[in-house]
Amino acid sequence: MIELHSWPTPNGLKISLFLEDAGVENTIFPVNIGKGEQFDPPFLKISPNNRIPAIIDTAPADGGAPITLFESGAILLYLAEKTGQFLSRDIRQRTTTLEWLFWQVGGLGPMAGQNGHFNVYAPEKVPYAIERYVNETKRLYGVLDKQLDGRDYVAGDYSIADMAIYPWIVPHENHKQNLADHPHLKRWFDRVGARPAVLKVYAGKEAAYGARTTPMTDEERAILFGSRPK
Repeated sequence: MIELHSWPTPNGLKISLFLEDAGVENTIFPVNIGKGEQFDPPFLKISPNNRIPAIIDTAPADGGAPITLFESGAILLYLAEKTGQFLSRDIRQRTTTLEWLFWQVGGLGPMAGQNGHFNVYAPEKVPYAIERYVNETKRLYGVLDKQLDGRDYVAGDYSIADMAIYPWIVPHENHKQNLADHPHLKRWFDRVGARPAVLKVYAGKEAAYGARTTPMTDEERAILFGSRPK
């Protein structure tokens, strides 16, 4: 049994994609990051960086005490090794999968995240920051597009790399990106999005990626982008 402590953000949805497609028994414990629940002491015990997602494996392979993990990339790797799914044992394919998993964790996620912050959430428009992160996101889309030329999935077979990357492409409109500029990426995006597990995980969550229609309050901004509000 996996306890998933999460919220439907790109990083949170990565783990749901794995659990659903792998058929892993799990229970979701929502952590409402808009209300500051990521700062609650019980959650901090399993995620000291006060970020979602985090998991508790109540039945680890060694039969010992439950194992807790935070950081979405580490969680995906742990689950893939635990279940033997979505991470090839072939050394070359495994290496490629891990390269692109960490590419997302270290590149696409942070850059697209800053893109979204300055385009959608920042209290004032900063043209330099917007241009910087929109352009870097576009560059990363181009890198991914080249990788997908002649491939159905990022590392050949569907893997934890695809699960990590896909949720960060979903909000491409908010990030000022046009998938038509990247035909191989667009083909991959449509293929992944048609998977039954992906359709199930994303059902009802479309509103999370729509444009914000009301200004963010100072309290919301302090919770999401600062430290715990006073």
